[in-house]
Amino acid sequence: MRACVATTVHHPEDARIMHRQIRALIDAGHEVTYVAPFTYFNVTPAMGIAAVDVPHHASYGRARTALRRGVRDADLLIVHDHRLLRALPYRRPPVVWDVRERVTSRLLARAGRRHRLIGPAVVPEATLVSSSPPPPGDTRVVHIGRLSTECGVTELIGLAERLVPHGIRMDLIGAAAPGVRPLLRDAQRVGLLDWFGYVPNRHALRMAEGALAGLSLSGETVRTPPTKIMDYMGRGLPVITTPQGGSMVEAADCGVVVPLDVDAALNAVLDLKEDPARRLKLGTRGHAEARLRHHWPDHAAAFAGQAETWAGLGAHALAV
Repeated sequence: MRACVATTVHHPEDARIMHRQIRALIDAGHEVTYVAPFTYFNVTPAMGIAAVDVPHHASYGRARTALRRGVRDADLLIVHDHRLLRALPYRRPPVVWDVRERVTSRLLARAGRRHRLIGPAVVPEATLVSSSPPPPGDTRVVHIGRLSTECGVTELIGLAERLVPHGIRMDLIGAAAPGVRPLLRDAQRVGLLDWFGYVPNRHALRMAEGALAGLSLSGETVRTPPTKIMDYMGRGLPVITTPQGGSMVEAADCGVVVPLDVDAALNAVLDLKEDPARRLKLGTRGHAEARLRHHWPDHAAAFAGQAETWAGLGAHALAV
């Protein structure tokens, strides 16, 4: 099978796209063409992948041109941002949309009548679970993932400032929205935290190991718990999360659920710092649950098989 995977929004090394879905297709023996903003993010395409460069947030015309190149001889097209559904070339294979954005139910219904959709029930969120992570430490907390106002960056900076007198550092690992970058640079300049910017997923996960806790502080309403919670569990870290990740954390009994409030998050961190036995117990429970349910290699073959099934639906694909 020849598959084309496309995004104009995400980093080409995005964990879900590159390190899970594309890697699963390649490991299953399929050929992949990857349409992504390589130049914008200064990324060299991985070996074994046919790359098509596209501008970040490309116009519909330029996106359609890139897709036309990408789907040449392809049996399946998987897109990762809904704007690409409006830039599809007329001649194309069956289209699958990986729904990762907050979109209206009307858009979902309309797209679902024309294309196949990937949601958690079809391709579960997952991570790469370490076989034997180190125990949680007591000198730093960590946050993995994109940083923005909606994702709690103001609260994270406020928490970092409150943690300094207690000898606890904060590591922020992830790209940031343009509007919050000055705040993060200022916080790093005065020594409140360490912001590493974008780090490839495998390296980010290793950097998180041994932290006191993994943080997920957000006021957003999401359909499923953030993947970062699985990342923390897979590395044996206790999780401190606001309610958007509470269901997973409470079910696994692997962390603490707090409101989006700096004082509440601070108290949760300090309680864990003073109780190493509890840190270890929470981290161990989370790691066991992640290994049982959220280890991506356990799901990779099923994803590749589903992609093969979708590619076989070419005769029934609907034209826009």
